Amino acid sequence: MTDEWRGWREAAQAALYGDEGFYRSPVRSPEGPAGHFRTSVHASPLFATAVARLLTGIARELDTGTVALVDVGAGRGELLTGVLDALPEGLDVAPYAVEVAARPPDLDPRIEWCAEPPAGVTGLLFANEWLDNVPVEVAEADAEGVHRYVRVRTSDGAERLGSTVTGADAAWLERWWPLSAPGERAEIGRPRDTAWARAVGSLTAGLAVAVDYTHVRGARPPFGTLTGFRGGREVRPVPDGSCDLTAHVALDACAAAVAEAGIDASTELTDQRAALRRLGVGGDRPPLSLATTDPAGYVRALAAAGEAAELTARGGLGDFGWLLHRVGLPAVSP
Repeated sequence: MTDEWRGWREAAQAALYGDEGFYRSPVRSPEGPAGHFRTSVHASPLFATAVARLLTGIARELDTGTVALVDVGAGRGELLTGVLDALPEGLDVAPYAVEVAARPPDLDPRIEWCAEPPAGVTGLLFANEWLDNVPVEVAEADAEGVHRYVRVRTSDGAERLGSTVTGADAAWLERWWPLSAPGERAEIGRPRDTAWARAVGSLTAGLAVAVDYTHVRGARPPFGTLTGFRGGREVRPVPDGSCDLTAHVALDACAAAVAEAGIDASTELTDQRAALRRLGVGGDRPPLSLATTDPAGYVRALAAAGEAAELTARGGLGDFGWLLHRVGLPAVSP
């Protein structure tokens, strides 16, 4: 990668998805994303079980012969593998992994590996921690309060202010993330809005779910959330391909983009704690009496409760946002 000043969107695109980028290079990241950060998928198989329940319910509603399961940002196929293992017998599923990296050699042959969500499918589209890796521009208010693009040097992550933010990016900031004081920063989420609306629009009918770090208008972090991850640790974001680059997602803006794209969908924005509890993942400890009647069962239930508690914890994974769109289906009460 050349040592030059770029906008953050261009720099992150090359650093993550270029030929030698973090998500594409088997040399830079041979173990895949799981070697650098821990998602709900890696935290517990209960997460995949919950997604399997979600898919089963949607299949029941759709009443179709084959139901699609589209995992956007599939990593090495961990979630799809777990969901397929947790599904009830007799449910005919067409699984798709949407990912830029090469297909893992030992992946279940039923899984179709593709670069884009398949068009015209019916079923469940699930994007766990995908949108936070869609590169975006970063803006900062200068000493006079003028919103300027932040430019970054590829080699070391040094930053300087560039040109004034104008046009559609300026309109997005005004609507979704207004900056009120010099030094405040924002990640301009327009590319994520577009990517999510396109993904939801690939469904003929079914449910689309985005799960991610999030914030909403009125509670945006004043200095943004851009950061890096490498080897399980948070690191300074440097767009040289050596680390993951991520920023929290304005899921409220993504939700509006779906509506504005004219997609027939009802929408819900909730948190992971509430969403998983509806799917049977609560974190409640088993009754102590079970330790007497079924000691082994008690130990298993206690371990599952601990995993469920992590998935739904306040201040942790439980705070993740869940954005749900029911496409071509009647709306339901939360």
